[in-house]
Amino acid sequence: MALIFIGSTDLLADNHTSRFIGPFLHWLIPGISEAAVDQVRFAIRKCAHMGEYAVLAYLVASARFRGFNPRCWRWSWQAAGKALLVCAVYALSDEWHQSFTPSRQATLRDVGFDTLGALAMLAVLWAWNRRFPAARHSLAAAEPTTG
Repeated sequence: MALIFIGSTDLLADNHTSRFIGPFLHWLIPGISEAAVDQVRFAIRKCAHMGEYAVLAYLVASARFRGFNPRCWRWSWQAAGKALLVCAVYALSDEWHQSFTPSRQATLRDVGFDTLGALAMLAVLWAWNRRFPAARHSLAAAEPTTG
């Protein structure tokens, strides 16, 4: 969360990251139009939103499920829902934080990308948990359960 907070400052504002993405794209694809550069830059920035919140969702889920190894988790939709809620609320607070930074723009669209990234990670973790049930049960059986 601290890294997301720092990234929401002027440090990673569009005017700073554009200095790298644009020249790199022009080097990679000579003759690329500025409209195409803007589209690629937009896509990269939104993928970054989704990626950072996917990592946050994994970390929050790990805390909720009490361990970093998804094979040990006893999947709970309630715990996954709470992890998603934490990520969505933090995304809202992050956009609110950005509203105080003149070089940043706070949008609900970014909250949507952030939440979508968190949801995608939780879906991957759910699928992983279903894919390896034997490992999950053998590891969970070795640990005492708490009521």
